[in-house]
Amino acid sequence: MKNKEIFTGKLSRRSFLGAAAVVTTASVIPFSTSCGSEKMMTSGMGTPNSKFGGVQIGAITYSFRDMQGGLETVLQACVDSGLSSVELMGTGVEDYLGAPKNPIQRRPTQQSPLTDAEKNSIAQYVKDLKEWRKVGGTLDKYAQLRKKFNDAGVKIHIYKWVAGNTEEELDYSFKVAKTLGAIGISAELDENNARLMGPVAGKNGMYAILHNHYQFGESGFDVDKLLAYSPANMLNFDIGHYLGSTGLNPTDFIRKYYNRIASIHVKDKTGLNNATSKNTNQVFGQGETPIAEVLQLIQKQKWPIYCDIELEYPVAAWSSSVKEVKTCMEYCRQILI
Repeated sequence: MKNKEIFTGKLSRRSFLGAAAVVTTASVIPFSTSCGSEKMMTSGMGTPNSKFGGVQIGAITYSFRDMQGGLETVLQACVDSGLSSVELMGTGVEDYLGAPKNPIQRRPTQQSPLTDAEKNSIAQYVKDLKEWRKVGGTLDKYAQLRKKFNDAGVKIHIYKWVAGNTEEELDYSFKVAKTLGAIGISAELDENNARLMGPVAGKNGMYAILHNHYQFGESGFDVDKLLAYSPANMLNFDIGHYLGSTGLNPTDFIRKYYNRIASIHVKDKTGLNNATSKNTNQVFGQGETPIAEVLQLIQKQKWPIYCDIELEYPVAAWSSSVKEVKTCMEYCRQILI
């Protein structure tokens, strides 16, 4: 049930917490599923469903960066959070599939540059990894990984990873992402990515989904130029970063560019012109980002834009990233139902 605050585009923290006490976190259906001989993960609640009022709410798995344990832990966190769709960070995926590991973990410095032996080890690792991608990192392996996520009730709608920036490496990357069920690959919004990734994405029937940090606040930044490199170039529009770097309402930008926006990152921040704390991450409902206005616009217009929570505010010692993502998702759910 929508209250007056939601209709005006603002859901207060007090109203949200009061309503949250009497509603469930997400719609679920009891299930039991397996993948081969492996027991699949469940939350104890059932299959996740985080699509509310026609709007798909998900999260970027970067939100669970504080958790240890690799890809299995990430998937479990998605299930426990009630997420039915995610932007998957590719960090650790190749390790999970058995890729060779870089033997040199340290970063070279001016005072301590790489030794010749370390350089040789890295060169061999790069060679081994390239060969592994042909033999071990096959699309069949990624198809199995997709099934594992899907069987747990979680779809991968965007993959955030590339093998490299050559045409061959990008082609491989988009084929991997497509096999995972994604609509495209996300990367930083800059000229290099727009120029190189867009054409390869288009060749694979996918999108290069470019993410903004503070670019819109930079003098002379031209998003139209970057989008013009390829019709496959789309935006992963971060509404919090936009507000924090420009002080402008992100809803106005979405109205203008909705057909070039594949997804948005949902976070709450203070704006550029906040008198006490500019451009600062906040708990949902305590910042100035017009989350309700954005979600209701997408809902009203029925635009096929994924809305992904990005948990960036500090997690209290008594909480966890899973609990906070669930709370953020419930905040979005109340706006949309």
